[in-house]
Amino acid sequence: MRKIIVYQGEEGAYSHLACSTYYPDMEAVSCRSFAHAFELVRGGHADMAMIPVENSLAGRVSDIYHLLPEGGLHITAEHYLPVHHNLLALPGVKRAQIKTAYSHPMALSQVRHRLKDWGIMARGDLDTAGAAKRVAGSGDTTIAAIASSLAAKIYGLDILDANIEDAPHNTTRFLTLSKSAQIPPRNGDKVVTSFVFKVRNIPAALYKAMGGFATNGINMTKLESYMLEGSFTATQFYADVEAHPDDPGMIHALEELQFFTDYVYMLGTYIADSSREI
Repeated sequence: MRKIIVYQGEEGAYSHLACSTYYPDMEAVSCRSFAHAFELVRGGHADMAMIPVENSLAGRVSDIYHLLPEGGLHITAEHYLPVHHNLLALPGVKRAQIKTAYSHPMALSQVRHRLKDWGIMARGDLDTAGAAKRVAGSGDTTIAAIASSLAAKIYGLDILDANIEDAPHNTTRFLTLSKSAQIPPRNGDKVVTSFVFKVRNIPAALYKAMGGFATNGINMTKLESYMLEGSFTATQFYADVEAHPDDPGMIHALEELQFFTDYVYMLGTYIADSSREI
């Protein structure tokens, strides 16, 4: 029986493409929301979930960092997927006929200069593949979708223009999550450890909390803050560090972190994607 990996969005979404690219032996199943994907894995109805967390052009995906500590899953892998947007339309349609392009707002933000040059109006949709599905069922020769080549294949659309993203480095970082932690052995491979923490409400708490990583020579590649439950004072931080939890320096850094935080929640340790070497 094939294992199941779930993703948010319609068939043909970039998350579907990521699942097919990195886990070709698993059955990729769409979900209506990120929370639903977490729920299916947590309930044992799926083996893994694959979610996008940030894009090199558009920044982080909203709400993901809230879901990660609340979802009860563990990060087991990261993958950097180069994103190539395509202008999709009904068969036989020419680009000059297109007046409006539909897609997810994040995708539209990544092709806004190209659409402006072509005089095409951008319209938001729930997701990229949903936009392709809309175009396929519309019969309207004046609308197009910004979506993946996989979506074009699934919904029988023509690719009018390929690779129309405004920047060639357009890349989305995906995380793979499972119900149980899968911490790799400490064998010299570069790993990433992700965690969230809430600093205590005392002067210079964040500065002091971060000091342990600096003094122990640990490279912190990401530190992002976000408010909790609408409070301006309760701030939670998400962090990625290039270290294994069993490294002596990491042990000391986490011990020091504990002194200046209300809590630390470990999200996972996993092999670093090869893109981190570039």
